[in-house]
Amino acid sequence: MRSNTSRGTTRRGQAALSAAVVCAITAVLPGAASAEPADAGGVRQTGVERVSVAADGTQANDDSSDASITPAGHRIVFLSYANNLSPGDTGRSEEVFVRELATGQNRQFDGYPLAPPMLSSDGQVLAYLGPRFNNMALYQYHLSMGWSTAYTCSLRSCEASMGANDRHQAFSVSFRHPETNQRIEVRDPDTGGLQTIDVIHNTASSRPSISNDGTRLAYQDGGERDVFLWDWADNTAAGPIEGPGKAAELVQLSDDGSKVVYRSGPDTYVHDTASGTALPVPGVRGVAIDPTGRYLLHTPSGTTGPAPLTLRDLETGTDETVTDRPASAGIDAVSTGGRHVVFESAAEDIVPGDTNGKTDIFLRTLR
Repeated sequence: MRSNTSRGTTRRGQAALSAAVVCAITAVLPGAASAEPADAGGVRQTGVERVSVAADGTQANDDSSDASITPAGHRIVFLSYANNLSPGDTGRSEEVFVRELATGQNRQFDGYPLAPPMLSSDGQVLAYLGPRFNNMALYQYHLSMGWSTAYTCSLRSCEASMGANDRHQAFSVSFRHPETNQRIEVRDPDTGGLQTIDVIHNTASSRPSISNDGTRLAYQDGGERDVFLWDWADNTAAGPIEGPGKAAELVQLSDDGSKVVYRSGPDTYVHDTASGTALPVPGVRGVAIDPTGRYLLHTPSGTTGPAPLTLRDLETGTDETVTDRPASAGIDAVSTGGRHVVFESAAEDIVPGDTNGKTDIFLRTLR
């Protein structure tokens, strides 16, 4: 699942579509500022590096945030107010940057992102929510082929999740006042048709999180504090998966659809979708899981802001320190096998020469 977090928008159950068209395809996405660099290659050394820098190593002159990494660990997408990370960037607004780790080149995309940007799991499609007239739209750009689209939500607030490529998508759309529930729309990867889910009690983010193949979706009913798992095959939702006695918050569904991570009280749980059982991870606040569902990124329980980050191997129970400095990370922060973790921090002592006094994006390579 690629990115589901909303940043103040309202951003990896069943009903029929109304007669009104909910998402319309239009053409045009702001273009990239530089040419497509070569594909990633080679092996990175273990350690930590700062990636919110220009190709020549120049420090960003403003804050960067909301980074995620592809499962293969070859591309990172992030937001930044800096205007010195790519050639010709003179903008003063927050913009989207895609960094090729093999070359250190950044591609800059103009726009006004309203939520953390997403990369499809294959790393080929960039997507982010942005304004379109009086509505919101999911802007998409194919990084190799160059085509672009914009799927316009008919309402002023929506969230989105993207799977392996642009065809695997889910949208969460909030009904207009005075209604308080939400509708999630899941796009058929083969026909483009939609199936819909009504989240009856939802008054908060539903955090849709779709699997790579587009057939499985995790979401939350923020009003009831429940987490559900929906299946395309029979258009039914199972749950609440945490049981009736827990108030839960969804973190994400793993890319392969095998694990659902949710938080409840001071603990985190990793729900196995095949067995229906949940592995408790006590005393930690789950932040993200790798695409295979084996490696859990977490912070100490009770933290809501920057805090040290740790990666746990759920099979062996062992932990590895990602950073002991105050830091933040979002979903899709961990590459396959827990090899790479991308995070943001304002700490100035993570790498030598960090003198810009800004929040930067860092990459920890663990293995």
